[in-house]
Amino acid sequence: MRLTTKGRFAVTAMMDLALHDRKIGDPVSLMSICERQNISISYMEQLFSRLRRHGLISSVRGPGGGYHLARPMPKISVIDIIYAVDEHLDATLCGGGENCHNQTRCITHDLWYALNQQMLNYLRSVSLGDLVAQYANRQGGVLPPLASPARRGRNFRNAAPKRKPEGARDAA
Repeated sequence: MRLTTKGRFAVTAMMDLALHDRKIGDPVSLMSICERQNISISYMEQLFSRLRRHGLISSVRGPGGGYHLARPMPKISVIDIIYAVDEHLDATLCGGGENCHNQTRCITHDLWYALNQQMLNYLRSVSLGDLVAQYANRQGGVLPPLASPARRGRNFRNAAPKRKPEGARDAA
């Protein structure tokens, strides 16, 4: 019943994406998540590929591309994230097969099975929205500021053109 680095990093990355994918429209770059969470880009690419295949995130390709949540935060549970990255949580030795002691049910099977059910029910009941709300409460109700478009991986050429000072003329 170990939650491995894969599951922990996936939940952490989704939490980071949720915190930085708020109402701005620009996708969040994978590199920015990696930098904030100190996770290697190659490992994160593997996790995000699985998260995308399970419909938890969507990607935007090309310059200025990145990721968005594919569903509202309250509709993504922690167990959805863990299962998406192929994490299997099980406290029983037999994986629920009741063959943990010489092909028969061990004497503590019911204990470990009940623990599994409690753990899975809890992780199913906690949404990404709950985690963001808890984080905001710990921060005094303040979420981290959104990064400037350049820090979010946006291509500078897509930025709005600078206004000329009044009275300035075009050089011809």
